[in-house]
Amino acid sequence: MSYVVAVRALCEFTAKRGDLDLRFTPSPTAQEGIAGHAVVTARRGEGYQTEVTLAGDHGPLHVRGRADGYDPAQNLIEEIKTYRGQLSSMPDNHRHLHWAQLRVYGHLLCAARGLEQVNLALVYYEIGSGLETSLRETRSALELKTMFEEACGRFVEWAEQELRHREARDAALAELRFPHADFRPGQRQLAETVFKANASSRCLLAQAPTGIGKTIGSLFPVLKAAPAQRIDKIFFLAAKTPGRQLALDAAGAIRAHAPYLPLRVLELTARDKACEHPDKACHGDSCPLAQGFYDRLPAARQAALSVPVLDRAALREVGLAHDVCPYYLGSEMARWTDVVVGDYNYYFDGSAMLYALAQANGWRASVLVDEAHNMVARARSMYSCELDRVALRAARAAAPPLIKKALSKIGKVWSEIDEAAPLPYQVLDAPGEKLLNALTNATSTINDFVAEQPGPLDPALQRFHFDAMQFARLAESFGEHSLVDLTRTGKDSVLCIRNVVPAPFLKPRFEGAHSVTLFSATLSPWHYFADLLGLPGNTGWVDVESPFRAGQLKVHIAARISTRYQHRTASLAPIAHLMAGQYAQAPGNYLAFFSSFDYLEQAANLFAELHPEVPVWRQERRMSELERAAFLDRFHPDGRGIGFAVLGGSFGEGIDLPGARLIGAFVATLGLPQLNPVNEQLKARMQAMFGAGYDYTYLYPGLQKVVQAAGRVIRTELDQGVVYLIDDRFDQPAVRELLPRWWQVDRLLT
Repeated sequence: MSYVVAVRALCEFTAKRGDLDLRFTPSPTAQEGIAGHAVVTARRGEGYQTEVTLAGDHGPLHVRGRADGYDPAQNLIEEIKTYRGQLSSMPDNHRHLHWAQLRVYGHLLCAARGLEQVNLALVYYEIGSGLETSLRETRSALELKTMFEEACGRFVEWAEQELRHREARDAALAELRFPHADFRPGQRQLAETVFKANASSRCLLAQAPTGIGKTIGSLFPVLKAAPAQRIDKIFFLAAKTPGRQLALDAAGAIRAHAPYLPLRVLELTARDKACEHPDKACHGDSCPLAQGFYDRLPAARQAALSVPVLDRAALREVGLAHDVCPYYLGSEMARWTDVVVGDYNYYFDGSAMLYALAQANGWRASVLVDEAHNMVARARSMYSCELDRVALRAARAAAPPLIKKALSKIGKVWSEIDEAAPLPYQVLDAPGEKLLNALTNATSTINDFVAEQPGPLDPALQRFHFDAMQFARLAESFGEHSLVDLTRTGKDSVLCIRNVVPAPFLKPRFEGAHSVTLFSATLSPWHYFADLLGLPGNTGWVDVESPFRAGQLKVHIAARISTRYQHRTASLAPIAHLMAGQYAQAPGNYLAFFSSFDYLEQAANLFAELHPEVPVWRQERRMSELERAAFLDRFHPDGRGIGFAVLGGSFGEGIDLPGARLIGAFVATLGLPQLNPVNEQLKARMQAMFGAGYDYTYLYPGLQKVVQAAGRVIRTELDQGVVYLIDDRFDQPAVRELLPRWWQVDRLLT
């Protein structure tokens, strides 16, 4: 069995030295890099070969890659790097890495073509000026072979260790048994369908009831499929922290049941939560954990492999023990672990680390997306960007004269847009060439300034610079999947490229995976998600049978009450009366969901006034993690009272309150998104593209939140509970069709 490694990965492992340095430097965008390579290769003569595929072996290593260019007439192999600013300011360790890559390519070329020597050129192309600098050397085949073998020698011990791990992992997974005595009802159906999807390299939409154990029911079958399907990595992606914890718990249960299973599990945490020195910058001159990072990384990396589950706490412990940054140690360990648990953005956003690693290393990755009903909204946000004129003004105030002039040009064009779009909210035809030219000029000016005068930018200037670059990048791919709008904020305005259909951006993510399984209790109707997310045409669909009986959950529609905005004041007393009646009949723990904090406050205040004997607690705006935990702690088995919460917030999904911890829920809203100009534009676009404007914009997203909230009540086959759906619209046939099939719904006549 051979170990396949890319040239870049081999060199990064063996040639990186010194500090971690993540200071902002004006590096070219991916598009600029591609264009720069094209400019350089176009300057070459006839017979010049580009993207030369090369490969070679050393012991168990199979090294492969593509050299940027080769000129047979000069026997010259080139490695092309694009940059901005002064070449002299490029760190030495970057140059060292570039030479290492080029020399490996030189060896592979000599070996493939029987050359006795080859000329090597490290070509640096400055994006702004078009200046090309070529650093050359000539090496014999013997010299290059020696260098190649030396690099491979430093890597081969690690590779052999990885091969042994993979063989042991796959052998153990082939014998793996489900960690519990038996599957829960419905859980087996889910597991079998996920296994089949991986066996056939297909994507899957899996709707499965809350409480059946979807996390372990999806992770286990992928692990079982891994040996036969040669799956390298499993990416478990969650929308929120509780989802990540459930995945870690599931992996822990599997490992506990099979203690000799050599399964490596990693949790990726956001940098702002994992940073040990938030007051310091990410480079060796500022942060002690960045200084000498790559020199201490090998020992930390080896130590991390001895920890089966590298969650946030374990990464911190290993990182601090070796004086390296825990966050970037986690990023490094993503290359060497089997199961990676993280947020959606690690695979699906525009600069997704896990997707980039999978493509660069040729990994066969199986992706599990938890609570996938969140994917539409999250993906839209990933491919949207705002420019705020207040932020432009702050950036201009902090800018040096040359940059101030470029920012003033943006302000001038912006004023023209403001004059042409006088409404409070207005959709524009396109981002506008004049605006994009002004943004490009300003970002280039800032890049040139930083390249010539290295140093930190003012925070306000840097923030606007990043926003401007993101706006310009999204404008390059602007189409019917997005809209550009202007919203007035007093005397100022906000420009936004607003993605409405993420499908064109996500399609390559689905195609780049061995299989992607999206699962949730609310994935109906399936075509809504297939259309908006861009799922492949052969994507499977399963609606898992519920293990729960209709008799476990009494579902009542309060059809005499309207919670529409204009009726809310009138609805408060009837809702309080209904809640008090249910509580008197069956005292215990309840959740009451409302469409907004204002509505929640009005309802809670009146209920507390009319029924002071019933304990009440409330969700507050911007609660901390500790405050959210305290809210949930009120739901203990012997407790009594009603927790008031906002539908679609922290307590509407992803929380587990089994048994007597929660015996009922009141949902006083359909959860429909707010009626506003933005959503009306979204509705128009959904109607034009899919012929279902209202359903795609309002009805489906709203009912998903309702079903999620109601799903907090029944968590096990022994639970009993009640749900009140409070609004006359719940009685409409189109709405009732979207409720879970196992519910037995009755209509309250009072």
